[in-house]
Amino acid sequence: MIRPVNFGYNAETAVNNAFQVKSTDEDIQNKALKEFDSFADVLRKNGVDVTVIDDTPDPYTPDSVFPNNWVSFHDDGSLLLYPMYAVNRRAERKQHVLDKIAERFQVSKRIDLSGYESENIFLEGTGSMVLDRDHKIAYACLSPRTNEKVLNDFCKQMGYKACLFHATDANDRDIYHTNVMMCVADKYIVICLDSIKDENEKISTIDTIKKTGKEIIEITLDQMNRFAGNMLQVENKQGEKLLVMSSQAYESLTDEQKKKLASYNTIIHSPLTTIETNGGGSARCMMAEVHLPVR
Repeated sequence: MIRPVNFGYNAETAVNNAFQVKSTDEDIQNKALKEFDSFADVLRKNGVDVTVIDDTPDPYTPDSVFPNNWVSFHDDGSLLLYPMYAVNRRAERKQHVLDKIAERFQVSKRIDLSGYESENIFLEGTGSMVLDRDHKIAYACLSPRTNEKVLNDFCKQMGYKACLFHATDANDRDIYHTNVMMCVADKYIVICLDSIKDENEKISTIDTIKKTGKEIIEITLDQMNRFAGNMLQVENKQGEKLLVMSSQAYESLTDEQKKKLASYNTIIHSPLTTIETNGGGSARCMMAEVHLPVR
């Protein structure tokens, strides 16, 4: 997790992120910092091993709190870097972050896909892709930030199979990142099927999920807009599975959905309103999960 120093509304990302709303609040950074620290505390109190790395004021990186878009870590020792749509987000690929990870974990292979930026095509990490690491499936909704050519390169190098579809919100705008409309856990998948308008793509996606044996838990478009799709299942030091989300996402869920999710794992949540409103991302985006071998 990257502790922000210059968090704020990013006009470069707002062009295709319908979740962003510019706040008139002049104290955004301090409020975001409090939300970040409280969130990290909630994770740690639940036994999650959290590596927090402070961002640097220079270069200016207002979205650094969302590291999962530019880097991912895998259990075979691979570290991947990704091509980013917004020019000012490319500066988030800071060496001190990678050095800190290398101190604690073994990185045996580095795959750098950021060169695709020169072709003006992008794949923003585990925002663009929601990975089923158990079955090596990369679920992805195509958008200006998620390009099929780059996705296929990822799949080829990492041994994944792509499950591609188009997803739009209630106003027929492209959903900018797959991880706002679905979450893959060990035994279930939370997904907003209403966002997949093409029936053939919807049927194909459902079929792919069913073949993995995971239960489909549907959320509505309204719940998606409140970041109910932006969840991440993590494992704490005791080996317990936890489902992490924002308080806004949790409060959007019905009692039945909460009961179903809680039957699989403990649910933990934290208020992230400032970060969600101005950044257009939520709890899942703030965590770059580390599957690397520990040193």
